[in-house]
Amino acid sequence: MSGRLDGMVAFITGAARGQGRAHAVRMAKEGADIIAVDLAGPLPSCVPYESATPEDLAETVRLVEATGRRIIASKADIRDLDALKAAVDNGVAEFGRLDIIVANAGISVPEPWNEITPESFREVIDINVVGTWNTVMAGAQKIIDGGRGGSIILIGSAAGLKMQPFMVHYTASKHAVTGMARAFAAELGKYKIRVNSLHPGAVNTPMGTGDMVAALGRAEETNPGLMKMVTPFLPDYVAEPEDIADAACWLASNESRMVTASGVAVDLGSTQF
Repeated sequence: MSGRLDGMVAFITGAARGQGRAHAVRMAKEGADIIAVDLAGPLPSCVPYESATPEDLAETVRLVEATGRRIIASKADIRDLDALKAAVDNGVAEFGRLDIIVANAGISVPEPWNEITPESFREVIDINVVGTWNTVMAGAQKIIDGGRGGSIILIGSAAGLKMQPFMVHYTASKHAVTGMARAFAAELGKYKIRVNSLHPGAVNTPMGTGDMVAALGRAEETNPGLMKMVTPFLPDYVAEPEDIADAACWLASNESRMVTASGVAVDLGSTQF
């Protein structure tokens, strides 16, 4: 049985673990070859959870190859446009094309508004906004050159549709991603390239490791009750990375060929409360 992405090539950032790994494995199962990048090293000091490692990225390679598809993986910081271009150039040289971009890499830092430092604010914006822009810029022309159209998926957040308490910088960055997707969609539409943003709510990923839960708890103590603003409607409460990958795969496939400039929420209804 043929897959929905047979013959396609996807460029995915933040692919070492969590949602990025889930996107890579799911798209490979649907027939795509993968160009994967990840920092796979220490995150900025403001980030309270554990960093991905080279071993994590190697595991993504193993899982993709187990599907029978090909993958080229490399370490790259999404703030480094030249590094991303090199990764895409190497992948396209090997695979011959590019059809899909998934700008997944990003960071989240829980801090009350008056404890956010200029350095922390800058790190979040540089990675989540500039890094997302870099990801599109590194690959969009390759999709255009192929002449077949394609799909670009910017991974946002429920914070990009509503807000996330105790994360002014994160909320600002994800609102920027929402607008960026719409703006790219307008200009790239003439090439049959669709651009959408995908907005997860709480997801069971390594972002919840280390001091992340404690940091959220400390922030919530400054204004109890605000976390209720992102209460899910469904009893599951937390999605799995594969749930988000299901939506990303649909946006990447021809099944969503008439969908562009949309913000697709996979947040258990939390942005509607």
